[in-house]
Amino acid sequence: MKYPNITKAKFVARPNRFIAQVEVNGHTETVHVKNTGRCKELLIPGCTVYLTAPDSPGRKTKYDLVAVIKDNGLLINIDSQAPNKVALKYLQTQGYDVIIPEYTYGDSRIDFYTEQKVKGGKVEKSLIEVKGCTLERNSIGYFPDAPTERGVKHIYELIKAKKEGYRAILAFVIQMDGITEVRPNVETHPEFGIAWEKARKAGVEIWFLTCHVSENGFSITGKEIFND
Repeated sequence: MKYPNITKAKFVARPNRFIAQVEVNGHTETVHVKNTGRCKELLIPGCTVYLTAPDSPGRKTKYDLVAVIKDNGLLINIDSQAPNKVALKYLQTQGYDVIIPEYTYGDSRIDFYTEQKVKGGKVEKSLIEVKGCTLERNSIGYFPDAPTERGVKHIYELIKAKKEGYRAILAFVIQMDGITEVRPNVETHPEFGIAWEKARKAGVEIWFLTCHVSENGFSITGKEIFND
């Protein structure tokens, strides 16, 4: 995916999870942060960030903050809406006959429902839940960066779906270059790690979708499958 335009800026502060103050073109600007996670290891005063100006009518802010250069030099896209967009483009190249976004299953909306003909003419039905990974430590991705009860709920829905005969997939879009695996961030949310382990044992597939990130967008470059 590509952003229509991009502006380089310097991060100043984040008064709340929705907005940030940045220095751009010699003045301070309030911008919308397209990620409600903590991002505390990323959004550090003085760091370089990248903004896009969607030019949507009625906006309170001119810019969206979509990417940041971490203190180790790694460029990370933090747009929480982007993983589903690039995941859809990726799935459209994988031979699926049916792809339905935002599919209602149980008490949740799972990101994608797919159908695909396999050997013998059987139709394989899949449920795919997508998570964007922006947290990196020592060249390994971690998820989540803040407690996510919704994320845990989705994992248990995938476990249920697997038992009911679906192919169930938990897919992590890694929003940075060079990172090929994600681990559960049990320090921040132990319950997510417990759910991850139950899903693995139940046969839920865990995908790591590797990416190439630039200042003005990113794309999926490949897929690694978790094998313990």
